[in-house]
Amino acid sequence: MNIQNTVEIIPFSEDLKEHIKILNFEWLKKYFRVEDQDVLTLSNPQEEIINKGGMIFFAKYNDEILGTVSLMKIDDKTFELSKMAVSDKAQGLGIGNKLLVHSIAVAKENNIKKLHLYSNRILLPAIHLYEKFGFVEVPLGNVNYERADIKMEKIIP
Repeated sequence: MNIQNTVEIIPFSEDLKEHIKILNFEWLKKYFRVEDQDVLTLSNPQEEIINKGGMIFFAKYNDEILGTVSLMKIDDKTFELSKMAVSDKAQGLGIGNKLLVHSIAVAKENNIKKLHLYSNRILLPAIHLYEKFGFVEVPLGNVNYERADIKMEKIIP
């Protein structure tokens, strides 16, 4: 049985808001550190993402939230793919893949023309996943996170 067929992508709801924080803190603590901006955004997803025109999605498997991704509004045509996290216990199950497929489909539906993201080169599986979906490296520019050392973007046809 293919696990991806049993993973459901669901939209943000207030009762799920702790999951964006739990999932992101898990990987941030493992590889980097939790920065002030992370605490602000992840503790207040409604105010910091949803109310500013963004979207948050969760990957649900066997009634458990095991992944998340956000589309944070930059302007009407550009969103940042952000706060993507998959629980360690669910690594390798294709959840990141499914979250990206969903995010790109939502971008197309909402006439978003460009997605960009910030990452770190040590996160090779993530970088490879983004490249698989057509994200390409662009100049880093000004960034809000000390861990970010690569910026990638995808033009949505």
